[in-house]
Amino acid sequence: MENTLKFYIDGRWVTPAGDTRLSVLNPATEQAFARIAMGNQADVDAAVLAARRAFPAFARTSPDERKILLEQILDVFMQRYDEIAEAIMAEVGAPRSLAYEWQAGIGKRHLQQLLRTLDTFAFQKSTGNTLINLEPVGVAALITPWNWPINQIVCKVAPALAAGCTMVLKPSEIAPLNALLFAEVMHEAGVPAGVFNLINGDGPTVGAALAAHPDVDMVSFTGSTRAGVEVARLAAPTVKRVHQELGGKSANILLDDVDLEKAVTAGVNACFGNSGQSCNAPTRMLVPAALQDQAVRIARRAALAHQVGAPSDPQSTLGPVISQRQFQAIQRMISIGIEEGAQLVCGGLGRPEGLQHGYYVKPTVFAAVTPDMTIAREEIFGPVLVMQSYHDDEHAVALANDSPFGLAGYIQSPDLQRARRIALQLRVGGVYINHPDWNPGAPFGGYKQSGNGREYAQWGLEAFLETKAIVGYQP
Repeated sequence: MENTLKFYIDGRWVTPAGDTRLSVLNPATEQAFARIAMGNQADVDAAVLAARRAFPAFARTSPDERKILLEQILDVFMQRYDEIAEAIMAEVGAPRSLAYEWQAGIGKRHLQQLLRTLDTFAFQKSTGNTLINLEPVGVAALITPWNWPINQIVCKVAPALAAGCTMVLKPSEIAPLNALLFAEVMHEAGVPAGVFNLINGDGPTVGAALAAHPDVDMVSFTGSTRAGVEVARLAAPTVKRVHQELGGKSANILLDDVDLEKAVTAGVNACFGNSGQSCNAPTRMLVPAALQDQAVRIARRAALAHQVGAPSDPQSTLGPVISQRQFQAIQRMISIGIEEGAQLVCGGLGRPEGLQHGYYVKPTVFAAVTPDMTIAREEIFGPVLVMQSYHDDEHAVALANDSPFGLAGYIQSPDLQRARRIALQLRVGGVYINHPDWNPGAPFGGYKQSGNGREYAQWGLEAFLETKAIVGYQP
């Protein structure tokens, strides 16, 4: 890639203001394979100024014009699809099938869904003598994570653009190459200068400067709850809109009428997907007490069936986690689980046998986990499943809701009416019954410390719109 040491500002690839550089590591090898520039306050000011200058003209474009632009972006995205998937495989460590089908594929799906949304979305409507006009919020700062990078880039950039906003994207500095490719997509698709800008940098420098910037009207942030709190604190003095999708510790309730072999195996696989690095992963499996021993045996078998290895190996189902820091954090949580008395069913500390290099984690299952244990309450963000037992449906709901997070919940049962009743009692932003197909038209976001606001489809679009009431517009 030619542009790894540059930023995309005001429709051009520009040299950064500072000379700080960062190596991009392949988590499977621990070796550097690229370098990026790291931004500073001057770069933020330049990007925000470009977005601010571009806003009045772009805000006046029609929804139809912006839809045509999104169609062009989708076309170019598909032309660069393989490059994006390969970049994600290298910098995130996603196995090849995951990188191609979902990591890159989810960007395509979001663009397609937003185009469908625009076919029916009303930017104006009337009530009595009043016109309700939905208008772009302004300049949006978009701060995205490393675990599903293109997913979070597209599900912010696309609706921001559809709304008529201009924007500055700060992708994760750990997995930045797919974002630089996406900036090339935006340029090739003909996005007007200043509408989309990209700066690389870390959270304490570039992220903080964007959150606090007086000419930024909105921050859309995806990441840890700790970082989300800091973003909100920095944004507060300027009273800008803050939209957050944060951490999770999602419960997966297996009711007593399930096919236990099928449900436990599917639950283990769902927890371990993307090497456990998904905020909405079903990391707490709640099993009827009478079925606990049998469920533990099935979970062990399902975990040991996973092949941990190089992303390029077609046999690999789990790649490495993203970084040494993440590897060490997961090891610490596994150690705490052992120290606090949870039953280590399989996995544990250290790398899998035969893997001396790379940030590989053993697929790990804990049983006999009590609600007060650290591993039952804190997000681990790795291939670690905790199993808890419950007595009845009411107890299962109480355990599921006993969390500072509220991003997702999962229910397994052949009795759909029963599953629906429980779903309505869970204090989470999304409930998934019997591992359904992913729906890009469903809103995504959480309760409690999992954030505020919703993304995807019309909800993602509405996040970037202000509501103006013009009273007396109608006679």
